[in-house]
Amino acid sequence: MILSESTDLLDGLNALDPEALLQWAVATHGARAALLTSFQNTGCVMVDMAKRAAPGLRVATVDTLRLHPETYALMERIEQRYGIRIERFKPEPECLERMIAHHGEFLFFDSQEKQELCCHIRKVEPNERALDTVDVWITGLRRDQSDARKYAPKASRVDHKGRSIVKLAPLIDWSEDQVRAYLAENDAPYNPLYDQGYASIGCVICSTPIKPWEHKRAGRWRWFNHMGDDHKKECGIHTQGSGI
Repeated sequence: MILSESTDLLDGLNALDPEALLQWAVATHGARAALLTSFQNTGCVMVDMAKRAAPGLRVATVDTLRLHPETYALMERIEQRYGIRIERFKPEPECLERMIAHHGEFLFFDSQEKQELCCHIRKVEPNERALDTVDVWITGLRRDQSDARKYAPKASRVDHKGRSIVKLAPLIDWSEDQVRAYLAENDAPYNPLYDQGYASIGCVICSTPIKPWEHKRAGRWRWFNHMGDDHKKECGIHTQGSGI
């Protein structure tokens, strides 16, 4: 839910370019601003931008404990390349153990409801704890990623547990070609799974490569593709109280 308020701040933020947005976040909110990224290409671009334009920006991620080996290796390369420490928010062990005991380790195959439960335990709840620590939430959302995101704003205010926080998507209007060009021009680290046909990278099993004619989100929870174009491929992080 986007909060009603004076639009002056948001109008100003929506007019800024990506580097200026990152600069504003750090200059205005310091350690209460953070890039929360799963190290898709957009996140890698912003980590590189921040080193130059907004040094000191916190970088955090949700470690579902089921990420691809390539993703874990990328995190290590990024920490070494930029001299930063990536904050990692993980599922609560008790909740994870209870879910697996009740539904099995591969519950996400059974139904959309169980997939959403798994995502809630492994991703949404840790992300909520990460959001407890910020007043500015920087994301890698882009409008071309899915139908559910094509009207997403660059800057919005969202409710987090009754508290208003600013949500920024600095690369919201970038194309995939722009993102890849930036990574190449700046020799920035990125996930090699993109070179293997992945278009959206999450957990092992739950994200797979796509064919050239498939939608970018077709590789997410592929076994639900039969539900048709109206099926929303979201884990919940950007749909629950996100303003989208």
